[in-house]
Amino acid sequence: MPDLAILTAATRTLAGLAVEAARTLTRNGETVDDHQVVVERVAYAATEARVIEELATVPAALAGPAAAAAGDLAQSLRNRLESVAPALGLGEPRYDDATREAIVNTTKPEFVEALGQLAITNAGRFAWPLDEMLNEVRSNVRAFAEREIAPHAERIHHHDELVPERFITEMAKLGYFGLSIPETYGGTELGNLAMILTTEELSRASLAAAGSLITRPEILAKALIAGGTEAQKQHWLPKLASGETMAAISVTEPNTGSDVASVSCRATKVDAGWEITGAKAWCTFAGRADVIALLARTSDGAKGLTLFIVEKPRFEGHEFAAKQPTGGTLEGKADRTPGYRGMHSFGLSFDRWFVPEANLVGGDAGLGRGFALQMAGFAAGRLQTGGRACGLMAAALEQTSRYVAERKQFGKAIGEYGLTRYHLGRMAARLIAARAITYTAAREMDADERGAAPIAAMAKLFSCDVAVEVTQLGQLLHGGWGYAEEYPISRYVADAQVLPIFEGVKPILALKVVGRSLLAK
Repeated sequence: MPDLAILTAATRTLAGLAVEAARTLTRNGETVDDHQVVVERVAYAATEARVIEELATVPAALAGPAAAAAGDLAQSLRNRLESVAPALGLGEPRYDDATREAIVNTTKPEFVEALGQLAITNAGRFAWPLDEMLNEVRSNVRAFAEREIAPHAERIHHHDELVPERFITEMAKLGYFGLSIPETYGGTELGNLAMILTTEELSRASLAAAGSLITRPEILAKALIAGGTEAQKQHWLPKLASGETMAAISVTEPNTGSDVASVSCRATKVDAGWEITGAKAWCTFAGRADVIALLARTSDGAKGLTLFIVEKPRFEGHEFAAKQPTGGTLEGKADRTPGYRGMHSFGLSFDRWFVPEANLVGGDAGLGRGFALQMAGFAAGRLQTGGRACGLMAAALEQTSRYVAERKQFGKAIGEYGLTRYHLGRMAARLIAARAITYTAAREMDADERGAAPIAAMAKLFSCDVAVEVTQLGQLLHGGWGYAEEYPISRYVADAQVLPIFEGVKPILALKVVGRSLLAK
């Protein structure tokens, strides 16, 4: 589509000028914290430009929503940079006549309304053409999720229940926990895009009760693959791939969130292992988990963090306490949350909890490498979170498309009104944009895990942000019923709120991950 090509070139140029100016302003990223607002805006604008670039490559069947998304994002990018242009030493951000015309063509009401009508006609489904293997992955996971997960999603949310054991058992049988684990270690090694499609379809049924179940094993598996000893890979990866061992991830502390280098929970060397003492926060699934991948301080300084695999008994419910024969204790209590229920996020208290020497990830070579190993896992977690956001948006779009086709006001279905169709069209465009960058990030991670970390962060930043917007638009189109717990859209809205927070809270992700990766030379 000519308009997409024009928008791609124009936004790449404008964002590129802003990035270069920001490099000069921040001395290649060294003084990011002295210019936080500028860097955040430039990082998000560069992310929007990358999304537009990927939209230009989507399958032809999705050219309409891709164009609408690109036009909207091109306008957003220009507006985002306008207020920081003086600080960057740039003139007023401007597009040429052809670009302005392309924006008008792709965002005019009748064009977007037509997409909304298509959403109503198709019950909100916009199929993304894939190869035979990936199509089979998506269709099989969707069938499983609709059959096994969706019927229980509302009950789990309303009563804040723990994920049913049957979900784990059935997902394990289908190989969902081993999608990116090599076959030599018991995985299926279908790759990151297959993993994203699986996460997306599970999240479409329930973000908390299914979509996030494969993320934690994935994060630990990536850390082990990146830096575990061969013995650790042989022992733990088959257990993770089979679902025999379920994992939780523990980095955050009561007074330490995004500032991972300030972790204070300490591991002290003792005979035959280590003792963990300290507090952790927001450790999702910690009660049910068999192991916790825990980042602890083993020495002072920036390189004094080490990653441990902490074994523990399984617990159900919202509180637990465990005691070891050696006297070590571990206590946990779940924090109540408005959404993302089913996994339960715990505050943890460790007191001399013993961890054997063999569970230090990387062995002697892993001592002090915990930060790097954890970040390797987090890159995969961010990619997965982009997939989770896509699943939640797909659910909201489908639910809303069906609702507006049935709900009548002033003598006709509300889907027959132009503004309703316009909002639905924007929802569809946002979903296609999120898929475009997330699917590309998955493919790039398959080719180069380390090199794909920046685009995985962009996928997370963008997709989670627009998931909040899309679910809230869906809620508004439900009117008063959108605020009622009888309708799933209220669950989608509550669940979406967590997406820009975990795996890197939005402002820090923009500044410290996306921003620094763009500005460093």
